Amino acid sequence: MSGSGRVRLELDDGLAVVTFASPPLNLYDEALARALPEIVGELERSRPRAVLFRAEGRVVSGGVDVSLFAAVESAAAAVRLLDELVDIARRVDALPCPTVFAAHALCLTWAFELALACDLIVAARRATFGLVERVIGLTPAMGGTQRLAERAGSGRARELVMTGRRYDAATLERWNVVNWVLADEGFDAAARGLARELAQGPTLAHAATKEVVRAYREGGVDLADERVGQIAGRLFDTEDLRDAVRSFLDHGPGHAQFRAR
Repeated sequence: MSGSGRVRLELDDGLAVVTFASPPLNLYDEALARALPEIVGELERSRPRAVLFRAEGRVVSGGVDVSLFAAVESAAAAVRLLDELVDIARRVDALPCPTVFAAHALCLTWAFELALACDLIVAARRATFGLVERVIGLTPAMGGTQRLAERAGSGRARELVMTGRRYDAATLERWNVVNWVLADEGFDAAARGLARELAQGPTLAHAATKEVVRAYREGGVDLADERVGQIAGRLFDTEDLRDAVRSFLDHGPGHAQFRAR
């Protein structure tokens, strides 16, 4: 286990679990601003097979400690601070393995934006989400607006950001922002189970899928079509694909053991 009291990282048989634990509100403050980039750096170095982001306490996060913004003395200093936030989201987005964000309750601002940088978002029925930066005259600056637009369309992104309202998990599931809504009881175990299932899967193939999605983001279907052969073709040099094909031929589907090699 590594990390500070604000955020900690556990590595367990290929699954990395990042836990935010700063009661009562899990605010993004100076301590978390120092700790989170270090945790992401450890994920980049250790190359887990899947990552689960979760939180402890009665909320996922109540937002940002506004004293961070009060200490900003100029627009140039603000740009540096906000660029650092964007960099964290981009690094999480670029991790070469499946990433899951589990929201068990209220999930505001930076936590929601970090969730949107993950591959999958799972939410408890009682969870609510919001980008409420408008209350201090700010717009989301960790990538939330654009990633909402990618998932739900630009109209919904403008709605969430401009109104600053909180939305329930079921609504965001209908809008393709949340992938699954799970029961409140047993939510943490269910989220861990999903992440562990992904960690036992074809990690290298999942990384290739993320490359194809990035190509689509950059240039639409045409660019993705141009690159997918090369991206998928590299998998034929891996032990995982060769062993899985052999297992399929010998035993049928569903018996392959993937080792990310």
